[in-house]
Amino acid sequence: MNAPARLGIFGLGLAVVFGAAMGAGHLTGPVGAEAKPSAAHGGMEHDQAEGHDGHAGTLPGGLLVSDRGYTLATAPATTGTFAFRILGPGGRPVTAFDTRHDKRMHLIVVRRDLSGFRHVHPAMDADGTWRVASPLSGPGTYRAFADFKPAGGPPLTLGVDTAVGGDAAPRPLPAPATSTTVDGYTVTLAGTLVAGRSSRLDLTISRDGRPVTDLQPYLAAYGHLVALRQGDLAYLHVHPDGEPGDGRTRPGPAVTFHSEVPSAGTYRLYLDFQHQGTVHTAEFTAVAEEGR
Repeated sequence: MNAPARLGIFGLGLAVVFGAAMGAGHLTGPVGAEAKPSAAHGGMEHDQAEGHDGHAGTLPGGLLVSDRGYTLATAPATTGTFAFRILGPGGRPVTAFDTRHDKRMHLIVVRRDLSGFRHVHPAMDADGTWRVASPLSGPGTYRAFADFKPAGGPPLTLGVDTAVGGDAAPRPLPAPATSTTVDGYTVTLAGTLVAGRSSRLDLTISRDGRPVTDLQPYLAAYGHLVALRQGDLAYLHVHPDGEPGDGRTRPGPAVTFHSEVPSAGTYRLYLDFQHQGTVHTAEFTAVAEEGR
């Protein structure tokens, strides 16, 4: 083959490679572009109207460490303490937050295998560092979710991975079930998750075979429900229908939620409720159906 022919084939090859690279860049988006959270955002249910557009191609909450100019950054801490900051659009720690559901910051931590769930409320130092007794319960890789609203900003849920050294064998996810027990309480689940639409879930609480009808308000509600998708740990945090003192919402035994999951698949549900001064967490595995 003569030299001009070889050069022509080489140039064609470069054009093909360049075209493929351009196509890949179009599919993935520019490096550093921020994805918008979806309406199934990792904020609490009635916050979905606060700036969440719900357009196709958006992400659920908790998948991003940075969103709309805010970043979740872990901070140095003493042994037995977990610390982090929220950095604002200028890169400086945010120190002004709105109170939502009785707290300025909700921190949810879970192992990557969906075990070891904790929902805690850290305290903030004057410099914007949030600190709490470490919720990391043993070796493993954890996902930490900060659920908050900066003053004058949008409600957000940001997530970051953090690891604890040591032998950490994965724990199998419990099979789907409609009933579970925790601390002597039995909690039953009625309802089916359907991807892409609002699904009603009724969680009914009993103790020693008797319905619990005197649930206590916890963070301005009779229950909190967190849903995490197996695999990427996409995050949803919703509140139940009604609220204590509204004249129509009873303190048990049933707590009703309306939740919208972003896709079909397996989810782990975590229900926090308070009774006789103690907060309990009931856990379920649920499978969301494809939307029709």
